[in-house]
Amino acid sequence: MAEEVDIHGVDKEEAKKILQKKIINMLKTIYDPEIPVDIFELGLIYEIRVDDDFNVKIEMTLTSPNCPVAESMPAEVKEKTGLVNGVKSADVQIVFDPPWNQDFMSEEAKLELGFL
Repeated sequence: MAEEVDIHGVDKEEAKKILQKKIINMLKTIYDPEIPVDIFELGLIYEIRVDDDFNVKIEMTLTSPNCPVAESMPAEVKEKTGLVNGVKSADVQIVFDPPWNQDFMSEEAKLELGFL
C-alpha cells in the first residue's frame, strides 16, 4: 500500500513538520507587551501538536497568572494559528505547570534582554 501524501506531494509526517515550522514563524510575530521579545523565544509556548488531520493544539503559559494579557494573548495565538495556511483548526490551552521563569527563554531572548 502506498504511503499517504498530502496535496504538496510530501508524506503526512513531513507535512506536519512543515506546518509546525510555519506556526513557529507566526508565533514569533506575537510579542509580550511588557517584554520586547516574541512569545516563542520568551519560552511561553510549551508544546505545539499537529494531528493527522492538521488540527493544531498549542499549550502555552504566561509570565504570571496575573498577566494583563491573560485573555487577549491566547485568543491572538488561536486566531493567528488558524490563519496559517494548512491549519484546519486551532486550540490554545493556558497552563501554569510548570510555572514560567527566565530559564525557559532562548539564548536569543536572553541576549536581547541583556541577561547574557
